[in-house]
Order: sequence, then structure tokens, then C-alpha cells
Amino acid sequence: GPALRVSADRERIGQDSTYEQEGKVQFVIDAVYAMGHALHNMHKNLCPGKVGLCPRMDPVDGVELLKYIRNVNFSGIAGTPVTFNENGDAPGRYDIYQYQIRNSTPEYKVIGQWTDHLHLKVESMLWPGGGSQLPSSICSLPCKPGERKKLVKGIPCCWHCERCDGYQYQLDEFHCKRCHFNERPNENHTSCTPIPIIKLEWSSPWAVVPVFIAIVGIIATLFVVVTFVRYNDTPIVKASGRELSYVLLTGIFLCYATTFLMIAEPDLSTCSLRRIFLGLGMSISYAALLTKTNRIYRIFEQGKKSVSAPRFISPASQLVITFSLISLQLVGVCIWFIVDPSHSVIDYEDQRTTNPHFARGILKCDISDLSLICLLGYSMLLMVTCTVYAIKTRGVPETFNEAKPIGFTMYTTCIVWLAFIPIFFGTSQSAEKMYIQTTTLTISVSLSASVSLGMLYMPKVYIILFHPEQNVPKRKRSLKAVVTAATMSNKFSQKGGFRPNGEAKSELCENLETQ
Repeated sequence: GPALRVSADRERIGQDSTYEQEGKVQFVIDAVYAMGHALHNMHKNLCPGKVGLCPRMDPVDGVELLKYIRNVNFSGIAGTPVTFNENGDAPGRYDIYQYQIRNSTPEYKVIGQWTDHLHLKVESMLWPGGGSQLPSSICSLPCKPGERKKLVKGIPCCWHCERCDGYQYQLDEFHCKRCHFNERPNENHTSCTPIPIIKLEWSSPWAVVPVFIAIVGIIATLFVVVTFVRYNDTPIVKASGRELSYVLLTGIFLCYATTFLMIAEPDLSTCSLRRIFLGLGMSISYAALLTKTNRIYRIFEQGKKSVSAPRFISPASQLVITFSLISLQLVGVCIWFIVDPSHSVIDYEDQRTTNPHFARGILKCDISDLSLICLLGYSMLLMVTCTVYAIKTRGVPETFNEAKPIGFTMYTTCIVWLAFIPIFFGTSQSAEKMYIQTTTLTISVSLSASVSLGMLYMPKVYIILFHPEQNVPKRKRSLKAVVTAATMSNKFSQKGGFRPNGEAKSELCENLETQ
């Protein structure tokens, strides 16, 4: 037969050989070596210095041998260490392949291994388009500040970023929370900051105009008061009803002064004074005018029926009536203080805009629109009643008292307040509500005072200062006018009982002219 070729120890299968060894053979070889190393170590420990089996290994204990097998540690045929874990398993070793196309030839290329951790050759990897740039391998990008993660249903590792909008801020990675009522979110909605507090400033154009009107009005009022006091005993001052004139001038002064209370910074004292004086100045003014027009009306109504003077037309009676009307306003304010004590508040809802950047808190007195209506309602009632009496006395002689000037005053005042109502309540939804309403209210009150001051007192001051020759008694002319106006309407209807009553009429008119 053919001679057998004895192979030398150093012969190896060359790379040019067509022989290809089965890939699993190395594991068989390593297994045999593992058994050999285990037996060697076992014999070395149990049969030291002896050749062959000793009694302790005859027979070989399988359980004991397994312990030695699990403790072997040597380099395998492939150059990798051969060891076993506590479960008897060899450590996992994996080659990582990537499917690549190079020179139009597809192939799987080893780009790394996994033993106890990953060993990856990134420079050997190829990506779509032939580039070597590492692509992003995530389904969701990190959320920006002020955004929360909204998980995608069924894909727990993916999310959508949702902005914490409006008055919300980012509480944590997955939740937004609304800021406290007096706070707003910062620029990136990561936390809350206090909402700025605003109030009507003295330097604001909304305050400058009413303050200017009030200052001019106060100066004019003081000028009239000084003039009347200086010429207190002259016929014009006497004929205007000195007592009620000073009461009316006090009310006009308070109307102007109210402007400063409405613009001052709201606190306990300011809010309390607003409640008292906002309606008080107008109540004093219209109570005095109502008393005057009522007196004129009763005098001429009485003159149609009798030659005797009506009751309660003396200066003292007029003051009692006036202060009685004013006291009703004060009683109402006192009840208001008891039911709802005055205090200032910061209103965060009035200017809570959709965009929190424009949100503002308004420092103001705790007076609602309804409370304001009630506060001014009594003054409006006096004004309307006074207007009714002014209409009823519009036919009296021009030289008698102040019937026609009072009438013109009330007509103009009604126009002012009719214009005030739609402006004040029509701006309730405006962002400038606080400024518009405060300015409208103060200007309306000042204009009402200016109308009374201009129509009732400026003509008298003009005569007193520039035409003193007209500041003389007109009793005779007034007497004739009163007698004519009071008796003409019933002079023929009472023909049967008519009697000469010159003295009686003279007595009545004398009474009127000296009030």
C-alpha cells in the first residue's frame, strides 16, 4: 500500500491551501483541553508525586471532577481564554457583523466583538449614502426647557415634546403645572415669577389732565370764596343766599379735591376717604341746589293760592333741609363701612391677558362697579330731582333769585353724566380700564363742579369786581316781578274774592329778597 507520510510538528495549513476547517472544531478541541486540564489539576492535587491513578482517583469522582473543570483557565486554540462561570457556562463571545456593499460586492464585515463588553470599530462601519458619519439612533429628541415629554402610546421609549403654555411652567420631565394666581411663568416657562403690580401714577397722562383741571378748579373756587367773604354784605351776595352759597362752594371744592384721592396710591386711609368724599362733594352741591329750587318752586306755588309765605324758607330752615339731605349720604356711607370695611386689594384677574407676559396686578380700592353706582346713586337722585324743579321754575322772572342759572346748570350737568355712563361702563373689558374709568370719573366730577361754579358764581364775581355800579339793591324791580308772576295766573279766576293786597304781597317779596 501507499506509504504514510509522517508529518513534522511544525507543519501548518497555509493560507493558500484550499482546505477549510469546520468552524465548530475549535470548540471540540477546547472542550478536550478543558477536560485534560481539569484531570491534570485533579491528579496534581489528589495524587501528588505519583504516576498514574492513586486510590483517591480510583474511581474518578464526577462531582469532584466537575469542580476542577469549572476552575480551568487556559488559552484556547483560537487564542481566546477558556473559562467557566459559576453556572458552568463559558463567557459569551460574539462577532458583530455589518452588511456592507463595497465595489458593488455585498458582504458581511466584522466590525466588532462582544465579550464582557462591546468592542466596536466605528471606523470600519458604513452608513446609508456611503458616509462614515455616525447617524442619530433615537426616535425622539430631548425636549427644550419649558417643554414636557408626552409619551407615545405603545412606544414607551419615544415621546412628543409639548410646550407648557399659558400660565403653566415645567414642573418636571413629564408634567406642567399652573403658576399661583399672583405669579406668571418666566420667559422659558421653567419657573414662576411675581406678576408686576401697577397703579395710576401721578406722572401718567391719564392723571395729569384731571389733576390740572382740579387745580384750576380749586384756585377758582377759593377765589370765589374770598370774593364772597370780602363782599359778604353787598346786595348780590345777599341775594344769592349767602348760607347756601357757602355750602354749595364747599361741595364744589370737595368735588375738585376728590381727584387727588382717586389718583393717590390706594391704602386703608385713601380708600376710606374715597368712600366718604367721592359722593359727599356732589351730595353737598346738589342738596344745596335742590333746596334752592324747591324754595323757589314752593314760593311761586304758594303765591298762586295765598298771599302768605310758605313754611321753611328762612336761611336757618334752608340749612336744616340741606344738611338733612347731606346726612342721608353720610348715613349710607357709615352703613357701608360697617357691612364692608374699606381696604385696598391687588386685582390679578382684571388684566390677566392670554399672553402672560402682559399680565399685570392692579393695586386698587375694593370698590366694585355696583358699589360705585350705589355711592353716586344718591347724588344722581338729588341731581335729577333738582333738574325737575329747575324745569318747573323755568318760567319765573329772570331777576328773581337763581332759577334760570340753576336750570342751565342742571341741564348741562345731566349731559355730562349721560356722557359719563357709556364711557365708564363701556370700557369694562378694555386693557386700559383702570386708567380710563378713573380719568373719566374724576373729569366728570370736576366738570360738574365747574358747570356750577361757572354758571352760578362767575357772573356774580364779574359784576362785583368789574361792575360795582350794578351791585345795588333791586328790591323794587324784583317786588314787581314777584307780584306779577305770582298773581297773574289766578288774578281772573279769583275775581269774586279779589281784594287789594299790596301790603301782603309786599311783605312776601320783601321776605324773599332778603334771603
